[in-house]
Amino acid sequence: MSTFTGTSNSEAVDLYQFVYISRITSTGLSGASTLNDIAETSIKNNKNNHITGILCYGNGYFFQCIEGTEQALTNLKNQLLMDDRHKDLQTLSFSAIEARRFQSWSLRSIVLERWLIKDPTMKALMPFKPYAWSMEESKQFLELLQHYYENQEQKDEVDMQPIKYNALGITLFKVVGQHQAFFLIQTVLSILILLTLLWFILSDKLYFFS
Repeated sequence: MSTFTGTSNSEAVDLYQFVYISRITSTGLSGASTLNDIAETSIKNNKNNHITGILCYGNGYFFQCIEGTEQALTNLKNQLLMDDRHKDLQTLSFSAIEARRFQSWSLRSIVLERWLIKDPTMKALMPFKPYAWSMEESKQFLELLQHYYENQEQKDEVDMQPIKYNALGITLFKVVGQHQAFFLIQTVLSILILLTLLWFILSDKLYFFS
């Protein structure tokens, strides 16, 4: 994972944090490698622009916290507003900060799906619905993410996944990759729902003709 370390004196005066939530679109869902593409592109661009942060995805929602200069984040926000892989971007915070929360992460992406997560603290927040959270709950979630980061930094494990996944999650990540695992779960669940609806429809018709 690419990282950015170090904060210049000029940046310390002009250091901002941008936190937003958004919903994935049908365009985003139709691409099997959407999350992987976002992660790879963001890591490269963020490193070049001295941007750090974390991106969470689950249940069709994005939650992202990014840090950098005001101009760099403004430019990135404008790009995000034009990205057709998500919609309904809602800014939770765009403000000056004294220090980065995620100093060593040019972008860490986390898949938040209750079927895959083992970590009890994070699992308690599932299903992931950031639009339903109060501002205080959003702040608490961000503090939880920072707590994971600080724990890893102390152990010199910043390149490792910050939360623990269960056996299903670990297996899926090995087979299809972390970023595709969520889409696979969603696809299976969608198929099961459709089969259930079809069964009810056919059952009603059979009952009508009996």
